Amino acid sequence: MFKNFTKDRPDDASKVIALNPAHSISEPTVEMPIYEPENPELVKRIALKTELHQALLDRLNLSVIEKIDREELRREVTGLASRVLTEKGTPLPSEEFKQVVDELMDEVLGFGPLEPLLADPTVNDILVNGYKQVFVERFGKLELSSTRFSDEKHLLRIIDKIVSRIGRRVDESQPWVDARLEDGSRVNAIIRPCAIDGPSISIRKFSAQPYTLDRLIDGGALSGTAGTLLRGLVEARMNVLISGGTGSGKTTMLNAMSAFISGAERIVTIEDAAELQLQQDHVVRLETRPPNPSGGGAVLQRDLVKNALRMRPDRIIVGEVRGAETFDMLQAMNTGHDGSMTTVHANSARDALGRLEQMVTMMGIDFPMSAVRGQIASGLHFVVQLSRLADGRRRVMSISEITGMEGDVIGMQDIFVFRKSGRGENGEVLGDFTPTGIRPRCAEELEAAGVNLDPSAFLVQR
Repeated sequence: MFKNFTKDRPDDASKVIALNPAHSISEPTVEMPIYEPENPELVKRIALKTELHQALLDRLNLSVIEKIDREELRREVTGLASRVLTEKGTPLPSEEFKQVVDELMDEVLGFGPLEPLLADPTVNDILVNGYKQVFVERFGKLELSSTRFSDEKHLLRIIDKIVSRIGRRVDESQPWVDARLEDGSRVNAIIRPCAIDGPSISIRKFSAQPYTLDRLIDGGALSGTAGTLLRGLVEARMNVLISGGTGSGKTTMLNAMSAFISGAERIVTIEDAAELQLQQDHVVRLETRPPNPSGGGAVLQRDLVKNALRMRPDRIIVGEVRGAETFDMLQAMNTGHDGSMTTVHANSARDALGRLEQMVTMMGIDFPMSAVRGQIASGLHFVVQLSRLADGRRRVMSISEITGMEGDVIGMQDIFVFRKSGRGENGEVLGDFTPTGIRPRCAEELEAAGVNLDPSAFLVQR
């Protein structure tokens, strides 16, 4: 028996819970398929671990887990596992037994089968496609992992643990949710009936040590001269839009550039799921809120942008603009909040401006398009375009300056671009990040702000 925190203790009996029903996810209404992978040893191992985990749930007082020393808990879990295996007559080799105990600890204290992947520094993304299939991204490439869940109920329990820790829920009435882990990793989960083949989880991990601009330069994401320009844009309080496709590194770049904001400035960040890792002391982080079960109580990004303007910010950073809040962000950029930054999903710098135009129209107010474009041209100074190439590497594709209105069109000129030159022996994309020969129009403003750029940095290398 588990001394100090088992069901057998009379004084703890009323505290014992099984799966925390207050946050439990609705059980699937369809009959769960039997998991029959090709590897019979894996089938046997999963069945054994499921039985041991159920024994833990039957005897363990989950409500006092956090008060128990981890080593003491491990001793109790080890003892229980040993007794159950002895009763079954199925002893395990020492290494395999230790691994089973590790997995049981992950089930009790963490997120079960996902814990080893979360701890693996080479894994950037974890993609769960139903309980049988877990993919991971390493070094820009997707690969099928050996991680499995015992059944759909097991996967639902892990989803429940993730979302309930931040006070959110997912059930048939709200079958998807955005959440975050304690380390800032971003999580999206979706369940039946919207996920036809069973629950799905997408986790975007973040490094414990945020990427710096120097690390991005060393990794070949951009050149040193381009990095110097980006640093100068932040220090000179230019408004910057970071654009790119899914997984292209927009948030990573936003984190890297934000490191050059002065610690004397007040920064307000606005996100759907807080994931920015700003290092300054004077940072106020705001996060949206989904609607409650009755459909009310939602807090949108637009609400937070409006509120941020009343908080005396020096800079406003919106993790990603997706809708009508774009108008309020542009208003902020045009009314004294210079040095603000945000990101947008788009495949090119020019497309990014088109996306902004489209999102402003989501307000439902009939603004003339010329007025919308005028707001964009006067509010934004630069667009940094990112892409994940065919070899999985993330690169800056261009740094473009907004030059104002040219008739009815927003003027733009590329300062640096990545020019592809072919493929290497191992399939890597070859190319160079080079200047276009155009000197930024804002060079004088940069110099006035104390940013000294070498004029030769913008010359085309022969």
